[in-house]
Amino acid sequence: MGQVAEIIKYEGDNSIFIWKHPCEDFNTTTQLIVHESQEAIFFMNGQALDLFGAGQYTLETENIPLIKKFLNKPTGDKTPFHCEVYFINKTEQMAIRWGTDSKVQYIEPTYKFPLSIGASGEMTLSVEDSRKLLVKLVGTERVLEQSKLVAFFRAFLMTKVKTCIAQTMKASAINIFEIDEHLESFSTEIRERLINDFSDYGVALKRFFVTTIVKPDGDTTYEKFKDLHYRQFGDVTEAQLRQRVGIIEQQTEAQRMVIEAEGVAKKRATEGYTYQQERGFDVAEKVAANEGVGNFSSAGIGLGMMAGIGGAVGGAVSGTFNEVFAPLGTPNASAPNRFCDTCGAEITPGAAFCDNCGTQLSSPDVCSKCGFKFIKPGKFCPKCGTKREG
Repeated sequence: MGQVAEIIKYEGDNSIFIWKHPCEDFNTTTQLIVHESQEAIFFMNGQALDLFGAGQYTLETENIPLIKKFLNKPTGDKTPFHCEVYFINKTEQMAIRWGTDSKVQYIEPTYKFPLSIGASGEMTLSVEDSRKLLVKLVGTERVLEQSKLVAFFRAFLMTKVKTCIAQTMKASAINIFEIDEHLESFSTEIRERLINDFSDYGVALKRFFVTTIVKPDGDTTYEKFKDLHYRQFGDVTEAQLRQRVGIIEQQTEAQRMVIEAEGVAKKRATEGYTYQQERGFDVAEKVAANEGVGNFSSAGIGLGMMAGIGGAVGGAVSGTFNEVFAPLGTPNASAPNRFCDTCGAEITPGAAFCDNCGTQLSSPDVCSKCGFKFIKPGKFCPKCGTKREG
C-alpha cells in the first residue's frame, strides 16, 4: 500500500466532466471534500460504490457502507483501504462546438438542382447520472474532457443532424436561400432526436443550437440560382411597395375629401343653413339673373322647391316669388268687355275693327282667351300661350 491520503478533493478545471484522484490509498480518518455542483464516487473491484454529494466527510465506516464490505480488518483505530475516487463535475458546460464531418446531399426543392450543405453549432451538456457515465463511458480513463465526450457522441451527432436536416428540408420544401429562417426549428427537432442517445450514457443534452448552414458558395450552379432567386425577390418586393404606396395615396385622398366635407358642414352649421337651402340660394341667383317674363315659368320650379325649405330663407324667397308672380293672378272665367274709343260701342271679342263705326282698333292689352293683362309688347300670351291680337 502506498502513502495514505489525508485529504481528497477535486483538482481539475471546469471544462472536465470526470476527474480521477491520483491517490488510491485511504483510511477511515481521511477527509473527503466535495464542492458544489460535484459528486464523488468510490470505485473498487470494478464496481461503483459509495457516492457523495457536496460537503466534507470523514471516511469512517458509517459513511462508506458499501466500501465497508471490502475493508480489511481494523488496525488500531484506523482501517486502511485501497480504491479509486472519481470526481464528477455536474455544472452545465456551455458553448461546446460541433459540426458535420461531411456534406448533406439532397435535391433543392424549389429549383430542383442537386445541393451539398453542411451544418455547425453549439450545445450545452451536463452529467445527470454519475454512476451510469462512469461505468458505461469512462472505464479506465483518468480524465473525461469536453473534446473526448463530443468525440464519443460524434457518430450520433453526425447521423441525426444530417438526416434531420435533409428530411425536414424535403418535407417542408424549404428553399436553400431561405434556410436560415428555419435554424430554430432545426435546433429543436435535432435536440429531440438526440436526447435519448445522450441520456443512455448519463449525460443530459440541455440545449442544442444549429447556428450555421454551410452553403456551397462559389459553386456555379448554386450561384446561378442564387442570382435568379434574389432578382425574383426584388421584383416581388418592388411590386408590393408600389401596391402599398397606391393604397396610402387612396387613403390620403379619402381623408382629404372627408376633411373638406366636414369643413363645409361646419360652415353651414355656423351660418345657419342646410344643403337644400344652399341649393335654393343658387336657384334664386339664377332667377335674379334671368330677364324676361318668359324665363319665369322654368325658374318657378326652382323657386317652388326653394320656397319649401322653411325658415327665414324660405320666407324671404317666398315673398319674392309672390311679388314676381302676383300679376299672373287667377285666370278670369272670361275676357273683360272692350269699347270703341271713337264711338263707345262695345267691341265684339276678337274684332280688328269697330262693327259700329268701322274704326281700326288698337292692339288689345289683355289676352282674348285668359284675360291676362299684358305689361309689355309680345306675340304670345305669357300665361296661356295664345297668339296675341293685333
